[in-house]
Amino acid sequence: MSQQRYAALLRDLARCGVYHTPPKGMPDLLAAADKAGFAIFCVDLSAVRDKSALFERLAATLELPAWFGHNWDALADCLGDLSWRPADGYLILLEHCDGIRASHSADFATALQVFAAASDAWRDERVPFWVLVDMQTDGIAYLPGHD
Repeated sequence: MSQQRYAALLRDLARCGVYHTPPKGMPDLLAAADKAGFAIFCVDLSAVRDKSALFERLAATLELPAWFGHNWDALADCLGDLSWRPADGYLILLEHCDGIRASHSADFATALQVFAAASDAWRDERVPFWVLVDMQTDGIAYLPGHD
């Protein structure tokens, strides 16, 4: 998919959500997001093996405020109020997810649910919010245009 097609996709509020990373074209997708004024967060989960480490990594990479309470409700609250990081849209890339998924699959599934709920809430505010997951597993759709 070209950078131009990614740009159009990223602006499509109806399609925002949690998806697999595309099998190719990530540089074009990231460039399109950057050009569109999105805040882009690449969260490296390669060393994360439990919920505590997941919260630490998310807090550091997403630059969550000091009041982040390292629990699911606090994560939802932070993702729902990104006033400390205003942007025209948001793209969160969760990289190297296999370790946390293997060691704490329920926690990883909960994290994806929190991200999906945040995407839904931002859609209502007319702000694009995308989460891309770097792993292959059932239950996560492929990015539109990459079925």
